Amino acid sequence: MEDPTPDAPALLPPPLGAAPGAVTGSATATAVTAAGLGGSRAVPWYLRAWLQAQAFLGRHGRQLWWVHSVYALGLGLSVVLFARKGFAHARWLTLTLGAAWLLVVVFFHRWGNGERVQRARANTPGTRLQLVAMTYVLKNLYQGMLFFALPFYWSSATRGASNRWFVLLVGVLAVLSTLDAVFDRFLMRWRALAGVFHAMTIFTALHLVVPALLPGTRTLWVLLAAAALAVVAFWTLHAPAGSLREWRYQLALGLSVVLGTGAAWAARRVIPPVPMYTVSAQVGESTLPDGRLATVLMEAHRSVAPKLVAVTDVAVPGGRGDALVHVWRDHGVERLRVTEGSMEQRRVSAGVLRLRSSMALVRMPPHPAGPWTVDVETADGQLVGRATFTITE
Repeated sequence: MEDPTPDAPALLPPPLGAAPGAVTGSATATAVTAAGLGGSRAVPWYLRAWLQAQAFLGRHGRQLWWVHSVYALGLGLSVVLFARKGFAHARWLTLTLGAAWLLVVVFFHRWGNGERVQRARANTPGTRLQLVAMTYVLKNLYQGMLFFALPFYWSSATRGASNRWFVLLVGVLAVLSTLDAVFDRFLMRWRALAGVFHAMTIFTALHLVVPALLPGTRTLWVLLAAAALAVVAFWTLHAPAGSLREWRYQLALGLSVVLGTGAAWAARRVIPPVPMYTVSAQVGESTLPDGRLATVLMEAHRSVAPKLVAVTDVAVPGGRGDALVHVWRDHGVERLRVTEGSMEQRRVSAGVLRLRSSMALVRMPPHPAGPWTVDVETADGQLVGRATFTITE
């Protein structure tokens, strides 16, 4: 008869999240006996406790998975509330970003991809414990970064504009990081999925980290630097250790960085210019001594159109690194672009700038009636905010 000891690992309980009923109380005793620890030999208390805990998790693991996901989502919402206390806390993202980067590299270089991860989950209790602990810590780091960044992207995006879709993407990533069933079974099982998720998280967080560490940095440089580092982060998961000593890997990495930064530049109009955001954007006929509008108009007759002025208050918590412009549009067609040097501007408070431009300079079309907008943009074309109004006949 063959020795049952070599088959013992197959009888040990499955990891957290296995199908309910996969391990029962009797299976614990079977596993102990199969492992050669039954009979006259005393079973170590720590192994007995581990097997009993695994048996419990085998019966209720799936329910506990979802309970923990709800808890993680609630924890993420508390991070959102913490982030609303101010941009100064963004410096702490540097630590979590570095830790997450290191952990995910160690994870895949130690346990590999796909079936290798599955075999690691079914290995010795010690290996499973390391795997569970590392994925748990990594999930919490991702959750902290994404939920912290979410309110800044929300404030920076413009209602009805295309950059709202990027905020939705950040929200989806944040929620996915709380779903154990998705994170453990899919994202952390396949290196490619984990690499994309990891790179997007790095890209999202760096938009806050760079201005926090280097105030006054131009938003476009932040965007390109974040894209380049996100590409490098993706490569660290896929390139074999020491591969960058070879010229072909160096060339591939260089081309990837160029393509990544090029794609980020092309997509700059759909990415909010965090941490900059518009406090208010309005149109009216006249202003008060402090630069505010005396009256705010949502609709005006074409006869008073030349008297209209746009006033926008822009918050720059990351420092003043960008030149701003006002772009007047009629039905989406640009009618006037007013650069910062041609606008009246004043500092309202610490970190808030007020800009004013007039419609008197607009070359009016033959039929101006309809929807108009005044966009606040960076000189590089990223949308910061928008005022809307309608001209009537």
